[in-house]
Amino acid sequence: MTQPEINFADALREVAQARNINELQLIEAFEQSLAQAYTRNVEPDKRIEVHLDPQSGELEVLVVREVVEKVEDEHLQISLADALELDPGVEIGMEMEFPVDREKFSRIALQAAKQTLTQKMRETERNVVFNEYKDREGQVLTAQVVRSDNKGNWFVELGAGEAILPPREQIPGEKLTPGNRVKIYLKEVRKTPKGPTILASRADERLLDYLLKQEIPEVANGIVEVKAISREAGQRSKVAVFSHNSNVDPIGACIGHRGNRIQAVTGELGRERVDVILWDANTREFIRNALSPAKVGLIEVQPDRREATVTVTPDQLSLAIGKGGQNVRLAAKLTGFKIDLRETAAISDLDAAMQQALQDDQDGRDGDDTAKSAFDALFKDSKSVATASPDDTQD
Repeated sequence: MTQPEINFADALREVAQARNINELQLIEAFEQSLAQAYTRNVEPDKRIEVHLDPQSGELEVLVVREVVEKVEDEHLQISLADALELDPGVEIGMEMEFPVDREKFSRIALQAAKQTLTQKMRETERNVVFNEYKDREGQVLTAQVVRSDNKGNWFVELGAGEAILPPREQIPGEKLTPGNRVKIYLKEVRKTPKGPTILASRADERLLDYLLKQEIPEVANGIVEVKAISREAGQRSKVAVFSHNSNVDPIGACIGHRGNRIQAVTGELGRERVDVILWDANTREFIRNALSPAKVGLIEVQPDRREATVTVTPDQLSLAIGKGGQNVRLAAKLTGFKIDLRETAAISDLDAAMQQALQDDQDGRDGDDTAKSAFDALFKDSKSVATASPDDTQD
């Protein structure tokens, strides 16, 4: 076939470059779509192949027929006798190609090819987007806010694709503005009939973990380890840290001089409050630290049930529970223990009694149980006032 008026190869090359699609894949899609359209609209009973030369742009539409001794389907076969007249070298079982006159390319066939090509091009683009971002699940990216819909979803532009921030993954109260750039955690990339869906989050605790690494060198290089994070986006988070270097204070390293490091983190999260607490291998001490700023008393732990009973005096009760139960809820998530807060009567010398009792317990003294017995008696009239589990969510 002679050189076409339109160089399809050049046109497809431009489309491939503009839409970041593999050129050869797009040419293959074009060949398939044109073959399907021609078969469907012009010669439905014949086997059609289309070839487009990427270099010259020459387009061939071919009818393919198999050489047989006796023809049973004249649309798909040609007799050996007839084939030998055209090519003396053919044999039974071989295939012969017959070019289609360009005049036979009907307008409806080309239009159908265009529609099919558009569909395949969209599928190719979707695959490009899916493959690019599937491998980036779990990463934090910078995205541009694009728009919102009437369901409260926000959409952000990542580059090759668009991600959705549903209400549950947004920071409550945060005002997003089209054109602004924000950091998002790429939570999930999945295929759907309408194309890839990219789920982004600004509420995930892993976004906070990333920001801590970005702003705190000791966290980034592993000297200070973030052991656990519990977060209620936009309001408050608790971060448990531990130092692998005895000369480095993990809490001080995270907070920074005059709070500059932790302020840089909270600034990216809409001024969300971030409490940094010391992780401890001792479960009781970890729970005690997690409930700060409240000062709590006796802690009884049932490791096999992942439950802890914590006794609190009335003056510390509101701090331990927190606004709307937030403090104890975050502590439960942070430690992985169900925490039952029990209120007891006011105690004038709680710290002294507690320390003495713990010391006696650690020393294993059997002779003098006076201090421990006195300490236990301080809490005999306690009553449960609040309970939180690691999987509790904010109401």
